Amino acid sequence: MSFETFYMSSISPNQDLDLSFLYEIADGSDEFIVESIAMFLQQTPELLESISTAIDAKDWQATAAAAHKLKPNLGFFGMPNSQALLQDVEILSKGGAQNPAEVIEKFEQVQQLLAENLITLEQIKQEKEAGL
Repeated sequence: MSFETFYMSSISPNQDLDLSFLYEIADGSDEFIVESIAMFLQQTPELLESISTAIDAKDWQATAAAAHKLKPNLGFFGMPNSQALLQDVEILSKGGAQNPAEVIEKFEQVQQLLAENLITLEQIKQEKEAGL
């Protein structure tokens, strides 16, 4: 099975992941793709944990800051739905989270989308590493 076939078959219909931009800037370099995915796989859980901790502490400025930090990475990896939800988390938090339940709900949606994406990205990384 070709990598592209594997990639397309490994993405569920509800998943928010389009690596077109990554492949375009990688310009055929599997090493670049592997390094980019590895960095994302390392940083994303840490940033999600920072957001979760800040929400638990009701530290809305820290929530907004951590959401802001993660947002561009989601764009780079073609996750517009996750990015939009995270932007909502950031904006609502900057405003002092007048409705904390809404912040929590949107963040939980981001976490659900990213859980699938992280699994798929790990599979893609392993497939690309095997070819190096």
